[in-house]
Amino acid sequence: MRITILFGGTNKERLVSVASAQALCRALPEADLWFWDADDSVHETLAKTLVAHTRPFEHAFKPGGHCVGKSIEEALDQAKRDERLFVLGLHGGRAENGELQAACEVRGIPYTGSDSASSHLAFDKVSAKRFAAIAGVMTTFNVALKDIDTALEEHGRLIAKPTHDGSSYGLIFVNARQDLVAVRNAAKTEAYLIEPFISGVEATCAVLERSNGEVFSLPPIEIVPGEGSFDYTAKYLLKSTQEICPGRFTPEVTAALKDQALRAHKALSCFGYSRTDFIVSANGPVYLETNTLPGLTQASLYPKALKAHGIEFADFLKDQIVLAEHRLRK
Repeated sequence: MRITILFGGTNKERLVSVASAQALCRALPEADLWFWDADDSVHETLAKTLVAHTRPFEHAFKPGGHCVGKSIEEALDQAKRDERLFVLGLHGGRAENGELQAACEVRGIPYTGSDSASSHLAFDKVSAKRFAAIAGVMTTFNVALKDIDTALEEHGRLIAKPTHDGSSYGLIFVNARQDLVAVRNAAKTEAYLIEPFISGVEATCAVLERSNGEVFSLPPIEIVPGEGSFDYTAKYLLKSTQEICPGRFTPEVTAALKDQALRAHKALSCFGYSRTDFIVSANGPVYLETNTLPGLTQASLYPKALKAHGIEFADFLKDQIVLAEHRLRK
């Protein structure tokens, strides 16, 4: 098997993907690098080109290498001929909604992370929330778009987010009636999940599956946004954002976060690794979403949790490769 880091993508999270690939490249220096460009073409690139790319969260990456395929399908056909195994450094869109995974599965190409069905389920925030609730995870109720005026009057604050996006793109905080206009306009172009705003501490908890059969939660992380909300800017651009790992939670809250993250991972049939986000309210953790391809950049939360548990990033990746091989044999 030729280990290949696949990164980039055709959606808004391709910038984050490049930063993840930089970390993956450092941990797996012998791996090949394939960049999936915004026009759907796939190109080889060199490690020195990738690592030298500065400010990846702000600037588009130029691979400068040989074109592997004019489309992702052509590239996957080549990957099948080459007997490649993909380490996915991708986030969002077709990379995380199950489409890429399905395309790999029909060709028999092994890859890291959750399968197509699990990825598709987790990527839909409404469906993921429903399945998490079935597993006993605490969730809040959804507000229908037609009912947002009444809901704002009743709850005082709402939050709206795209049902199929990540990295906190498109978040709308509804604090006053004029904010309802923004929600209605945004909902004209993509589906939105609307919920009552829940006050509390933002938290995330990662789950790891190992090739020896172990599945367990990593130490939860407490997030203190530098300027009010943990949106894309706060996640990747603001140095004032604090990500405290392990989080400063009571033993009871820590146990609840770990239990509920594991429940969500299993309910959504995730594979290899996942990361579930919560708000720790006065009544305990409340589910937000589950990420099947969480960020793996140097600044990302999953690597922080691995480090807090005493697991080296390179060891994590190598074991995920073993898991991917095992799944292919099954």
